Amino acid sequence: MVTVKMLKLLVIDDDLIFRTGLRTVCESKPDLKVVAETGMSPEALQLLASEVANVDLIILDLGIRSLATNSYPDLRAGLAFCQQLKSSFSQIPVLLLTSVNDASVFSAAQSLGIEGYCAKGTPTPELINAIRLVGQGQIYWPPITSLSRLVGSTETQNQGQFDWKDRTFLSGNQQIERSLQELSQQLNNPYLSSFQRAFLEGRKRELLTAQWLLKKWFGNSKTNSQAYSKEPIQTPEYKEVWEKPADLRRQNTGNELLQPEIFESTFYKLNSPLFNFTEIPLEIDILQVNKKRELLSIVLRNIETLINELRLSDMPLPQIENKRNTILQDLWQLVLKEFFGKYYTVLMGNSVVEVVPVLVGDAGVVQTEIFDKIPYVENIFAYFLFKSSLKIDNKIYSGESSEARFRAEFLLQNLTIQLANAVIQPLLNHFSESEEIKQEFFDRRWLSNREILKFRNNLSWKYRVEKFINEPKAIFESRYWLFILDERGIRKLAIYAPRTEELGQLSGIPLVVTYVLESRDAIAPRLRSAVSFVGSGVVYLLTQVIGRGLGLIGRGILQGIGSSLPESKLGKNSSRRE
Repeated sequence: MVTVKMLKLLVIDDDLIFRTGLRTVCESKPDLKVVAETGMSPEALQLLASEVANVDLIILDLGIRSLATNSYPDLRAGLAFCQQLKSSFSQIPVLLLTSVNDASVFSAAQSLGIEGYCAKGTPTPELINAIRLVGQGQIYWPPITSLSRLVGSTETQNQGQFDWKDRTFLSGNQQIERSLQELSQQLNNPYLSSFQRAFLEGRKRELLTAQWLLKKWFGNSKTNSQAYSKEPIQTPEYKEVWEKPADLRRQNTGNELLQPEIFESTFYKLNSPLFNFTEIPLEIDILQVNKKRELLSIVLRNIETLINELRLSDMPLPQIENKRNTILQDLWQLVLKEFFGKYYTVLMGNSVVEVVPVLVGDAGVVQTEIFDKIPYVENIFAYFLFKSSLKIDNKIYSGESSEARFRAEFLLQNLTIQLANAVIQPLLNHFSESEEIKQEFFDRRWLSNREILKFRNNLSWKYRVEKFINEPKAIFESRYWLFILDERGIRKLAIYAPRTEELGQLSGIPLVVTYVLESRDAIAPRLRSAVSFVGSGVVYLLTQVIGRGLGLIGRGILQGIGSSLPESKLGKNSSRRE
């Protein structure tokens, strides 16, 4: 049990906006408080001299401009300032929060006694965790050899920017270009009416305007040059593949061109509101929209990276099929660490709990409840790695066909959504009562304990219905349900799949469900026939027998009334003549 006290922070960074953002993030936590901040090193020393009793941790950017001197050019001035801090205020730990990415500088800082390092751009949970650890007197230093690959390094920041801004531009521009090509073909039709031509021309102007706006908002020189180039788009994830010597590239190079198109299309759809239209509660529904989008993006990027690694490893397909569960578990754990931060901790009562190890402990439950039920995992990897044909809806589609690409995208989206659900499921089981988790990740609708309990109960009911009713029904009806993405959110899609072997393995309640379905199918047509026959008899009785009888009676009454009227008139006339 580790007791956590209020940590008082001094932030030294010449970026006022960054300091303001860091203050806001830190002071949203009950145990962190920024007591002073400055962008000037001399002022920082004065603050420390006057407020030394009120500072528990110094957060320093090595690259602030006030550190530059003629005696110490470049980053050596930052190291000299670190030495001054440790000499004058050795009792106060220092955390470097900087965009500097130089392993030699970090090694020198460690030798000076600097207690921690975190890159600018690090996910908030991991940053807060680093602040807490260093503030409590612990050391937070990743291995020096891996610092260049940390989140927040120049390369990683560029990759993160590419994942969102550049991917949005490239995906959107590709779709607009395809639509413009289709419109051009339609406009070449000489038999178009004036109205049809005017409509298509208007549509073309709309697309050109959208393309201009897309370029204005998201484009830059790098993405624009790639978007209009006929060369393959080399994103950071694919750079390693394309720089390999030609003899080391797989002969199925076409897949490397095919894979980005499918992933880019799915990345583009993550810009939708991500509403759940399935009428089935999903674990990720509890997340804020931006967190949901971030999680799905991380899952998709890790799948993409794994496929590239498998391609370079020359692993044969049978081995990939045998490692299905291992691959899914590895993907899941990678996403957990990236989404939450490897060392992310939360306060539970008076103790600090590391989140990721607790979540990893539910690997068996996640495997049973989610991973075992994801269809066609081996098929999607075989398709991307070996351009294998896809057998979907009991039809075989060539790996190079547009139909195969269309269906591969559906399988990829289902895998992505299910992996994201697997990340949130154990979080709800263990940390749904943590206020820090609620504020950081959950949608405002689910912040109260009552609403979270309702959400978890709905999920528990879904698992039971899925296990005992929906899954046996899907097996009996020879189909799978996929979760897919469109321009508005998440939807369901049914695909045909013979599942005779699974049907033979059913037992207990699931087997009873199939018997009920079979009985219903057997009885329902005959019952409908019987009801139809009885209904026809009732209709005949009412219309032909009773209806006609009533009609004859009514007709007789009317005829009697009609004949009595002339007679009464005739009688009156006779009496008058007399």
